[in-house]
Amino acid sequence: MHRARLKSPLPGAQWTGITTRIAERLLETGAVDAVLTMVPDPADRWKPVPALITEPAMMARARGMRMGHAPLLALLEPARDRGYRRLAVIGIPCQVHALRRIEADFGFERIFVIGTPCSDNTTTESFHRFLALLSPRPETIAYLEFRADMMVELRFDDGRQKRIPFLALPIADLPPDFFPLTCRTCVDYTNALADLTVGYMGGEGEQWLLVRNARGAELLALLRDEVLLAPVGARGDRTPHVKAFLENSRRAAGGLPLRRMPRWLRPLVGRLMPFLAPKGLEFARARVEMKAIETLLHLERYAPAKMKHMVPPHVRAIAERYGLATATGPGSGLGAAEGARQAPTSSRAKSSPPSAPSTPSTATGG
Repeated sequence: MHRARLKSPLPGAQWTGITTRIAERLLETGAVDAVLTMVPDPADRWKPVPALITEPAMMARARGMRMGHAPLLALLEPARDRGYRRLAVIGIPCQVHALRRIEADFGFERIFVIGTPCSDNTTTESFHRFLALLSPRPETIAYLEFRADMMVELRFDDGRQKRIPFLALPIADLPPDFFPLTCRTCVDYTNALADLTVGYMGGEGEQWLLVRNARGAELLALLRDEVLLAPVGARGDRTPHVKAFLENSRRAAGGLPLRRMPRWLRPLVGRLMPFLAPKGLEFARARVEMKAIETLLHLERYAPAKMKHMVPPHVRAIAERYGLATATGPGSGLGAAEGARQAPTSSRAKSSPPSAPSTPSTATGG
């Protein structure tokens, strides 16, 4: 596990361009015949479109973030039919899980998997509505990123930049179905089945690499002296922030309105959050635990019969740390246990520390 950044960041990359540079190196060295990834739709820069890239220079098209649903793995069959034997795939966790179930059926000689973490996804159309809440001219937003300092960074076509504290985001104004239930019940934020995960949550302002196996180490070695690596640090205490998230998630899963901090208080707390929030690995652990909590609460409400098979042991262990019962099916104890502690309907701000909202993210070329 490393903090990392390219010595010379690539233009148009979401961060410094580690993901797309590794893919370029795979093509340059002949390690793969093609890279399966997402590129933007010509008519909508935020809409993902699956692509098979065979020339290193064409990887520049894949840099940056897209938001939406697209059939990435539908191009596995065309890749095989074109005679490609060695393939790299860049994908988010749900795509990688599906890939691992079917990859043996295609008979590829080698598949390298570069994974990016994903918290939540939504349709491209819904994402446009979110952008419209952030700017009076959403069509001019060229870049959006949820940063490790509790800020959302926006960049515009005219070169302007804007940072918005997480607490000032209009998350509570989004419709209940903005994030699908499949995202709200996903417990693989870190893309555990990838050979190499490239993210940012544990990077303290830089990128965060998780080398998961020998093939992942092979991918990282392709960068040679182009990348700067450093140990991953951890600062702060995630516990109060996860507990605050738990309270709001319990309300959301129960159909109650989210608690809103008074408008006058948000700028002050927003400025304090970068100093109060956990950092590095502690920040990453907070996000993993928030996803575990979100999974349990939403499954219990919307699909209790699936809890027995969808909640792995490590998620149950996280739940117990925060006082959640580990229900396993209809009639189990989570709903009953939590009912006695149901939050009141008052809209006043909580006294517990504010937590990071559930942040939308999908495959990036950073």
